[in-house]
Formats: sequence, structure tokens, C-alpha cells
Amino acid sequence: MRCIKTYFGLFAGVVAMLMVVSCSTTRRIPDDEMLYTGVKGVKVAESDSGAVPSAMVSAIKSQVNVAPNNYWKLVGWRYPFPLGLWVYNNWPNPPKGFRHWLYEKLVEEPVLVSDVRPEVRTHMIEQILDNNGYFRGTATYSLVQGRNKKKAKILYDITPGPGYPISGVELLPDTTALGALIDSLARKDSYLMADRPRYSTDSLSVVRTRITNSLRNRGYYFFRPEFIEYLADSIAQPGEIALRMTLATNVPKMALDPFTTGKVTVHVARNQGGGKADTVEMKRATLIQMMPSRLRRKLIDETVTFRPGRRFSVRSMDRTQLNLARLGIFNNINIEAVPDTSDLASRRLNVDVYATFDAPLETSLEVNASSKSNSYIGPGLTFGVTNKNIFGGGEQLSVKLTGSYEWQTGRGRGSVFNSYEVGLTGSLAFPRLLAPKFIPRSRYDLNWTRFQLNADLLNRPHYFKMAQFNASINYDWRLRRHVSNTLTLFKLTYTNLMHTTHEFDSIMAANPAVAQSFMSQFIPQMSYTYVYDRAFGRDNTLNWQFTVQEAGNVMWAIYQACGKKGEKKLFGTPFSQFVKGQTQLVWGRRVGHGDHWLVSRVAVGAAHAYGNSTQVPYSEQFYVGGANSIRAFTVRSIGPGSYKAAPGQTEDYFDRTGTFKFEANVEYRFPIFGPLHGALFVDAGNVWLLKDDPYRPGGTLRGKSFLRDLALGTGVGLRFDISMLVIRGDLGIGIHAPYDTGKSGYYNMKSFGNSLAFHLAIGYPF
Repeated sequence: MRCIKTYFGLFAGVVAMLMVVSCSTTRRIPDDEMLYTGVKGVKVAESDSGAVPSAMVSAIKSQVNVAPNNYWKLVGWRYPFPLGLWVYNNWPNPPKGFRHWLYEKLVEEPVLVSDVRPEVRTHMIEQILDNNGYFRGTATYSLVQGRNKKKAKILYDITPGPGYPISGVELLPDTTALGALIDSLARKDSYLMADRPRYSTDSLSVVRTRITNSLRNRGYYFFRPEFIEYLADSIAQPGEIALRMTLATNVPKMALDPFTTGKVTVHVARNQGGGKADTVEMKRATLIQMMPSRLRRKLIDETVTFRPGRRFSVRSMDRTQLNLARLGIFNNINIEAVPDTSDLASRRLNVDVYATFDAPLETSLEVNASSKSNSYIGPGLTFGVTNKNIFGGGEQLSVKLTGSYEWQTGRGRGSVFNSYEVGLTGSLAFPRLLAPKFIPRSRYDLNWTRFQLNADLLNRPHYFKMAQFNASINYDWRLRRHVSNTLTLFKLTYTNLMHTTHEFDSIMAANPAVAQSFMSQFIPQMSYTYVYDRAFGRDNTLNWQFTVQEAGNVMWAIYQACGKKGEKKLFGTPFSQFVKGQTQLVWGRRVGHGDHWLVSRVAVGAAHAYGNSTQVPYSEQFYVGGANSIRAFTVRSIGPGSYKAAPGQTEDYFDRTGTFKFEANVEYRFPIFGPLHGALFVDAGNVWLLKDDPYRPGGTLRGKSFLRDLALGTGVGLRFDISMLVIRGDLGIGIHAPYDTGKSGYYNMKSFGNSLAFHLAIGYPF
């Protein structure tokens, strides 16, 4: 205890000393040195050819961006308390003991101007100018001092020379097949063939890399970018660069001739190692499989893209490796190409593919906690087991068990264990389309066929107990790189309202339309989803999703053809009949430099019941509010339209759904420091009814009241983004509620505190 008091007193004394003493941060700096305190500025003058490109200015600034002392790298600024420098200048370093340990933890040695070496950095800047065609440019620096002459910032002044354009390019002689091929590729290059492009060594390096990649996909496997050289002449035409392309003198003979694909061998090893080799001749390769192991051997011909006898292509290596990796059954894949030593004159490359099986079983456990707008809170658990190679062809058999229990707060409920939900899902996925060939598909992407069975039991003890079962067949495939498709060929859902309470019955009796949507029924469905997802350069992204869905129409047509009139049933239970469509457009644009984005979303949806149904099933109706919608309002707290339960009438979340939805969101995302990002957002939207419901006045979609019915909110958010996981917290602030709040004017929230809603979620909202 005495020792602890001694160290505590010592530490307190040190802190007090640092606070009261003048604590110079330059006392120990030699007379011929100065403490570096940062970059005062980087002034880049215009050249005779105009302003210097922003990318080049950024490259120059990166060369001089040296952090001074007490610099907080995560934020990008200096903090005002240079504790490390104070310790260095005012506290001796004992050879050992606690004070030595504390010194080592706190000290920060000064960054001197001589450490920064500004004279070297000006030479580096001049090299950047030369490499980008601004010849005869100069870069100088000066020291900017304040009251303390032992401290200095550095100011850099850059005067670029005139920008030299490329007046013309002389290509290789076309006396060889390689020279002619390089020339044809160069003539298609946008930089080389541009009208007088500015000379840039980086751009020229990119050109020869593009040419090399094309050559390696045409059999020239051993060709490298450094085998192409440029000769630049700035004397023949003053102020311009005459360029000549040539081959290096040290190009090996092996790189000058194209190769064809020879023998292809696929080696498949067990994840435990060992085993007995089984060799099988396939159409495209020889398979050497270590047994016992499970592999659908036809898979080799489906994934290997090499063709013996054809020109060797690096693209085939990449596609073969990607195809094998997408199966998810191998943990290590390696492809080697070696010349056929038995006949060097044939110019063949033998290919060896080495793949090792991964462990077939994979388990997952997910624990979560939820807090819902209907005052239910509680934990949940999801446990899943997946066999990633059930039939040897990458087929995935998975079983997932979900469970959660919740209790209700704030309503005086007496039960501690209030609600539970359990579910069991089984799915079997094949990494190919088990479908007719007329469905167009990409040969270069993995396509999936999925069979799924699911059962859920939901118990709300103060309202109802409901069971739901569904079975579905889905196709997922790509037609082009940016387009993905999902076709639900068949999905049959059965919902059964097993038990209801008097309170729930009274709510349903007050609104027959809502009660109709809760009825026990079959929902036979088909649906199609189209997704276009593309990035346009580094600064623009676009994602468009469109889904069309129908239920009961095929079955209704069969009954109708058989002469069945009136209400039609399946296994003695009515089936639902409706059509539904929804679309969403998300557009993102980078704002300025860095990771600043403006992201916008517009979403519209509509559903209509007819024929065998008077109402769209409750599970298929739209709702708004919550963490991924209008964040100033909780889930199912607004809509439809301007509807709000009358005073004294039972009000809950059951009637807050509609058959038409509109949402619009704008969000500005910006970095704060490290993985922490911020957001400012504005959300608007609501749901409406397409059919009049006298029990929900104001809920029907009307053109004249559409804008007034839009709920509007704004807010701020924080995101912790570590790439694989995004944890998001959003504080929504209500501006306009679509219903009568008792307060006049467009801003009709009862109070500022009443207008707030906080949401904690995983992932970005859109």
C-alpha cells in the first residue's frame, strides 16, 4: 500500500510539474536545428499550359505530407497538449525503475526540420513534374517561423514548366507477328491515339501494361511490361515530345513467340492429406483425385476453361481459378503453367491445377438483441449447419434454427415471458441451373438453383399465435456482369392463425379489412427480380432493383378452366390472389476528394388483391418507418396516409400497413477518423391504401393530399465501418407527421423530444 501511495504521489507530482512549469518543448533542441511543426502550405502555380491537374497536385502533397509531433493521424490535426515533447525536454530518463518505464511510455522525440529533409522533397517534386511532362519546373521551400525561433513550418512553392504534349508516336516495325500485334493494340489505345496528349510516364506505363495483358491472353505468356520501352525526343520539335516505341534488347526468346495449351492436369487432394490416387481422363483435363473423397467429376469439364491445342490465355487461368473458388469446396487452389520439355519446338504450355478440399461442414452461431417499436425487447439466437459439398459438386445442404423471446415494456403486462418465435429452415442449393436451356445465362458466373422449406411459429400471448409454412424453388443467375436475376418458380406459403385473444379480436372486429388480411390462407406465388448494379468510374454508383410478383393466378386459372365458380380453395382453405410490384433506385456520387458520398434512394411499390381475395395478405403489405426507412419514425408508426386512430379507440401496429408505398431518402456520408464515419440524412415517405377503407379514414391514396401525407424527417448518424461489418446508429428528427398531432403548421411535432427516434442497426440503410 505504501509503495502504491509513493508511485501515486510521484505521478501526481509529475502531472503538477507539467502543468505549472513553463515546460519548453524546444529546450533540448541543438542551436543549429529547429522543431518541425507541419506544412504551412503547398503553392502550385499555373503553367503556361494552364492549371496543373488535381491528381498531380495530390501526388505532390503526398510527397511533403510529413506528420509533426503531437499529430493525431486518425483525425488529421495536431492536438494542443504536446505531452511527449514536454517529457522529452523537461524530465530526465532514469536508467531503470517505474520512472524509466513511465518515461518510455510518455516520451516523444522531436521531429526536426532536418529529419523532414525538405531539400530532398523538392527534388522529388521536380521529378514528379518531369514525369508528367512539365519539364524545367522548379520546387523551392522556405521556413515560416513564429515568435519561437526554434520552431518552423515549411512552405513549398512549385513553379511547373510548360506542359509538353506528345506530337506523334512511332510504333514498332511490323516485320514480325509480335510487332504487328503490338502495333494493332497500340493503335486502339485511347491515350496514345489521343490528339496531342500531355506526356506522362505513368500513363505510358499503364499503356504498356494494357498491351502486355492483351499479349498474355494471346499466347505470349512470358511477355512482361518492361520489355516495351519508349524513346522520347524533345529536341526535334521544341516544346513537344516525339515518341518512339521499341522492344528492350534483353527480351528472352521465350517471350517473343506465342504458346498453345498442352496437357491439362487437375490434382485434387483431400483436406486430411494422403489417400490413394485415382486417375480419370476427362474431356478437357486429366483428373488425379486422392480417394476417398467426394467429387462430381463432370464438374472438372464445367469449371476448367483451358482448351488443349488453342492459344494459351492468362484469362483462362483466372476464370478456372475463379470457377473453382466459387464452388466453395476448396480451401487452396493453385495453377501453374510450364513449358512442355518433351517437345520444346511445339511451344506448348502444360497446365497443372492443384486444389485441396475444404472441410465439408460449417457451423454458425449468431446472437442478437432487438428493441421494437411495439415495446418488445429481448434476445435472439440463430444456429446453422451447412454441408458445402453434399453430393460432390458444390451442392450446399443447410439447416438453420432460429429462436427469440421478448417481453413487453411500458404497458403494465404481468407476464415476464411474453412472446417467443421459433423457426426451422432447410435448404438445398445447386451451383448450376436445373432448368431448361432457354433461360439465358452467363458461362463465366456461378448460377444457383435453391430448394427451401421453412416453418415458423410466432406467439404474441396478448394477441395471437400464428404458424407459417412455406416451400419454394428459386433460380439465381447472371446474364451479364452487372445484371443478376432471381426467378421464384414456385413458392407456396400457408399461414394459420391458431389462437387469438379477446383484445386482438376486438381490434379485428373494429377493422374487417385488417382482419381479412390476417385470415388463414394459402399463398401460391411466382416472382421475378432484376438487379442492375454498376459503378461508373470511382465517383458514381447505380443500383436498380425491380420485382414483380403474382399469387394465385395460375391456380385460379386451373380452377376456372375446370368450371369451379365462386370462392376457390386449396385443401379446404382459401388461397390468396394478388399482384405486387416494387422498384428501388439508389444512386451514389462522390463529393469532392476522399470518401465523401451523396447517396439518394427512391422506392415505390404497389399491391392489388382481386378474384379470390378481397385483401392482400398482411405479410405482403407495405409499411414504413424504422432503421432502413424513415428514421424519424419507428416501424409501423405512420400510415396509411393521414390515418390515426381516434381518441379512445384501440391503437396498435396492425393497421399501419398499406398497398402502395413511396419513399425518398438523401444521405451525405463522410469520414470522421479511421473506421468511424458520419452521416446527415433527410427521409420522406408513407404508405397508402388503393381501396377505400371506411375504418381507416384518410388512408386512401389521393393526388391532392399526396405531398401533405408524406412524413418528413432528418437526422444525423454514426457508422463504425470495418469493411466486413458496419455498425450504424441513427438519430432521426421528425419534421412533419402526416396525421393530426394537435399542432398547426407544417412542422407539427408536439415537442422536440417527442420528435426524436434512435435506431441501432447493422449495415447501411441503402
